[in-house]
Amino acid sequence: MRLALYQPDIPQNLGAAIRLSAAFETVLDVIEPCGFPLGDKAIKRAALDYGSCAKVSHHVSWEAYLTFLLADMPSARLVLFTTKAAAPLYEFSFRDDDILLMGRESAGVPDDVHARADARLFIPICAQARSINVTNAAAMALGEALRQTNSFPARPHSLPHATLE
Repeated sequence: MRLALYQPDIPQNLGAAIRLSAAFETVLDVIEPCGFPLGDKAIKRAALDYGSCAKVSHHVSWEAYLTFLLADMPSARLVLFTTKAAAPLYEFSFRDDDILLMGRESAGVPDDVHARADARLFIPICAQARSINVTNAAAMALGEALRQTNSFPARPHSLPHATLE
């Protein structure tokens, strides 16, 4: 399972996605160009100390990303999350080699990226809302995909657990 961000606009969202992917032991693909310098302090601040344990793969363009996919993961499905989708997230059957693709915060993805996706999904929200934050959407999508594929990371038993009283 991989999480991919298409040309992210907001450095804080990229930082949060780095934390998310690190916590779930999922590779994060960043498809450039980004709307900010990748060395931005806001990314480091948002990623906190997760940056060192995250697996982040940078791709200089959509075309370079497609070349990478064809060479390294030819059977992987590209699952696009979009407000223009045909199927709700919870009706989709995920596989452990799926790539969950999130669009730009400002504009989603262009038509050619939309057309290239193997599946297009939406997260059901109220009619008055346009969308939800891209990292929140990524967390919901990744959580559902990991649940379906039984791929959540194993948490060591030596860590303290919360107790209910």
